[in-house]
Amino acid sequence: MTRPTFPPLDPAPERILIVRPSALGDVCRSVPVLASLRRAYPAARIDWLVNDAFREAIAAHPMLDAVVDFPRKRLGRELRALRLAGPLAFARDLRAPRYDLVIDAQGLLRSALCARLTGARTRVGERSAPEGASLLYNRRAQVPREMHAVDRMLELVRTIGVEPVRDLRLYTSPGDRAWLDGVPALAGRRYAVLAPTSVWPAKRWAIDRYAGLAQRLLDRGDAEAIAVVGGPSEREQCGALVALAERDGRVADLVGKTTVGRLMAVIERASLVVANDSAALHMAVGFRRPYVAIFGPTSIERVGPASHAAPGPDRAHVLQHLEPGDTLDHKHDANARITARVTPDEVLAAARECQMRP
Repeated sequence: MTRPTFPPLDPAPERILIVRPSALGDVCRSVPVLASLRRAYPAARIDWLVNDAFREAIAAHPMLDAVVDFPRKRLGRELRALRLAGPLAFARDLRAPRYDLVIDAQGLLRSALCARLTGARTRVGERSAPEGASLLYNRRAQVPREMHAVDRMLELVRTIGVEPVRDLRLYTSPGDRAWLDGVPALAGRRYAVLAPTSVWPAKRWAIDRYAGLAQRLLDRGDAEAIAVVGGPSEREQCGALVALAERDGRVADLVGKTTVGRLMAVIERASLVVANDSAALHMAVGFRRPYVAIFGPTSIERVGPASHAAPGPDRAHVLQHLEPGDTLDHKHDANARITARVTPDEVLAAARECQMRP
């Protein structure tokens, strides 16, 4: 099928805002939107509206001019309490830069409202955006639902005549890299990152399997150290790995102990990342680290790890075993059985293979 072509904006925008507040993994894989806009408009100011908790995911990106914090939790509390001073000030701050162009890469009502509040003359989003969000755009992209998430976002820039650039590179700050130098278990060692957590139980590979994998990687010399990562509320999910860290000095328990920027620094230097469908996986893609992705009831074709357009040392394995009758619904806990079909032996074999590739 021939894809439609679109004329470029005239006049070219001078002040651009990308709206992609969340989730963390989605923010990480939205950077091709930034790369595409920067190549098309090298002299423009390009800002990014993102949840304040995730600002470090993009703050060090050299193509970005400024991060605009979206204090979602605070604004929510104030609106529920009918305290309007904060939300009104936020709305004024959005309008102040006088953006010419806003790309809503989130596609929800709250992100579309933010786009509308800017007063930008061109507001781009998906025609099929839910919750009535599309009514707040004046340039609507027709995006096939079967497209991968990254390609869906890149269709938005095509709608304004911009050639998509599939550049997924992420960047870390000097301060976060310096912090990593001070982690004793990892300093000077070839280490693997294990990211075993997920908000959704159906996406989780059993934690005792992760602990067994860590031990085997160390015993076989496939890694000299292990970094265990997760959020502050996920320590219980990581129980067996936390216990291993208490017994073995080669295992660094970083669960709940890193900022977003420090997590990125840990992944940037890893010799291997093993992860569920999570933000850590998308960071591994952005840093071109070897990874093994363990998938269950999630569509790899639509939301799996993306690939870079430019040739590079992508060394990856995505493991998933679907059977007739399976439903790709990660919100249904019983679908954890799909994730469980991935065996420890095949994860270990995949880990060894992707590390050995040139």
